[in-house]
Amino acid sequence: MTTTLRPTEPLQHHEDGTRSRRFQVCVNGRPVGAVHLGTHPVFGDAVARIPELRIEEPDRRRGRGTVAALAAEEVARGWGCRRIEVTVPADAGPALRLATALGYVLRNRGMEKSLGGTPPTLPPGSRARPMTEAEYGPWLDRGRASYARRWIDGGVPEAEARAKSERDHAALLPNGPRTPGVHLSVVEHEGTPVGTLWWAERDGVAFVYDVEADAAHRGKGHGRTLMLLAEAQAIAAGHRTIGLNVLTGNAPAERLYDSLGYGTTQYALYKTLL
Repeated sequence: MTTTLRPTEPLQHHEDGTRSRRFQVCVNGRPVGAVHLGTHPVFGDAVARIPELRIEEPDRRRGRGTVAALAAEEVARGWGCRRIEVTVPADAGPALRLATALGYVLRNRGMEKSLGGTPPTLPPGSRARPMTEAEYGPWLDRGRASYARRWIDGGVPEAEARAKSERDHAALLPNGPRTPGVHLSVVEHEGTPVGTLWWAERDGVAFVYDVEADAAHRGKGHGRTLMLLAEAQAIAAGHRTIGLNVLTGNAPAERLYDSLGYGTTQYALYKTLL
């Protein structure tokens, strides 16, 4: 039997500069599923993504998804894409296994935690205060550089990673520390600044963008204190859920979030197209 992709629409060109196309997955001409392929809204035309790959239940576990994914990669190569990305829900084990078997590499995972109604307290000797205007500039410079480095380490070419860092920070902090819904804090221990926290209200949900213990004070539990502060501030602001994103390979952060009860909601994977 032959599995192929059959276009169901012309190539679509969108206002954000991306393009996309939908396909039927067919076996000997019989529709058995669907694929939606597009270019990346952040990384541009050089990167493809698969927002949807679906095989109908009667035709699953027969290799249809594997062939459809490989066919989508060929279409992406024809578009001139050098990389392809996919996001898999945490409860979609077969999809994650398929992506891994096809050579996709895990880059990051989204995590989330349900919050109670009582804000946690900070450890003795620790206190939080708002970030000052004088602290904001140096913090932003460090944040842009470290954010770009994390994406570079996650397989994104340096130029793309640095451009993403500039765009993301500009979009999320258009008015700096006065941006509505943005919370920037410094944690002090025994009067000494030991770390910074950035979280914001995103689509009605509390989301942690950056937690950083100062290099000279790492390994002393201040990262946990910063996360407790994020949860306390989120609860005080009326949120009952808090989310974050962690890049694969950041073992200390992954251990911290796991120990605090954060659960994985989705996986983001990528593959270089040769």
